[in-house]
Amino acid sequence: MNPMNSPARFPTDFVWGASTAAYQVEGATTEDGRGPSVWDTFCAVPGNVLDGDNGDQAADHYHRYNDDLDLIADLGLGSYRFSIAWPRIQPTGSGKANQKGLDFYRRLVDGLVERGIQPMATLFHWDLPQALQDRGGWENRDTAERFAEYAEICFDALEIRDWLTINEPKTVVDCGYREGQHAPGFKDDARAFVACHHLLLAHGLASRVLHERHAGRRIGPALNLHPTYPADDTPEALEAARHQDGLENRLYLDPIFKGSYPEDTLRWISERGPMADHILDGDLAVINEPIDMLGVQYYTPIFVDAKGERVFLHERTQAEWLEVYPEGFHDILMRVQRDYPGVPMIITENGLPTEDVPGPDGRVRDERRITFLRDHLAAMHRAMEEGARVEGYHVWSLLDNFEWAQGYSQRFGIVYVDYSTQKRTPKDSALWYRDVVKSGELR
Repeated sequence: MNPMNSPARFPTDFVWGASTAAYQVEGATTEDGRGPSVWDTFCAVPGNVLDGDNGDQAADHYHRYNDDLDLIADLGLGSYRFSIAWPRIQPTGSGKANQKGLDFYRRLVDGLVERGIQPMATLFHWDLPQALQDRGGWENRDTAERFAEYAEICFDALEIRDWLTINEPKTVVDCGYREGQHAPGFKDDARAFVACHHLLLAHGLASRVLHERHAGRRIGPALNLHPTYPADDTPEALEAARHQDGLENRLYLDPIFKGSYPEDTLRWISERGPMADHILDGDLAVINEPIDMLGVQYYTPIFVDAKGERVFLHERTQAEWLEVYPEGFHDILMRVQRDYPGVPMIITENGLPTEDVPGPDGRVRDERRITFLRDHLAAMHRAMEEGARVEGYHVWSLLDNFEWAQGYSQRFGIVYVDYSTQKRTPKDSALWYRDVVKSGELR
């Protein structure tokens, strides 16, 4: 560790950025030919989203992107990670591209380049075209093929070096198919893990397309990784933690890096549904298409007891699932470096929600977020000093936004959004982050 008064210095070529996702910030859900997504459908069902909220307006980024790009530039950031809304590009999930949708992202990319900011695009951040869901969604193998075609349209149309395929496939599987908290809102393990395989297949197919058509560009998945620990030192808790690690991490990392599913996890899944029947010859070779970078998203550890139940041992945030444990960030980065070496890691999400309210002077004092970010950046820096190959960091999120099933009740942004006026106000955390970026040092 650094002496108390000695700053942690980051490499001069380290890339600092911020992230958003289309459905969470864009709004304009019915404009310029965009088709409906599963999230439009999910939000329309009473009781699915807190307060009946939806993404129809969100942070109005679709209309205010130029101002938002100025904000990114003012913070001195070198990278902006955003997602492309599949329903804007192909309103029904297949067929000819919607030119107005492509034009929006061209303008966005051009605006970033003009400001000296590197674009990083995510192809799928959960907003599946509803027309594809009507044909089976991710349970239908054909959706993976359609995804590759959609990816090809985006690759050919947009001058972007760094691409992310699927954002958090695990969250789609767990929240969307096992727990019913996210779109499409199912509670069925059997269906969930079939969807899991096809999400990973889609990742591999799109990665192959990029490598075949655009040499010199980079691609990889964005995985939310949860270091998993036993809550005590009993053999039962150790075994439960190993099992949980399979579902949280190895189920996604192993096929991408090793070309195989973890045997213990696949055996457990096979007792609950037909995923194995959907793994066809050649699929794992596709999923194992070499990646050029790994997007790592870290929010929380998972501690499990002897019964395999999650227990919380540290402070929690407004998002009750998020247990504050910076050491877990260090641990997961070191684990990936040890078990899955070979490609650089880019932190594509890290942050927390806080109950932000502007003061009488208009200032948003989010000290808890500053503490969280400082502690996590320190943990990341320590991992880098110990050999973790991390080349960039993106805070989640640039803007307050639509937080899925929690609607607008949770604010993850470093920039405050007044949803009634859409006025943007950089929070204290944004100003703190700006200073870290400018100095390259963490004090």
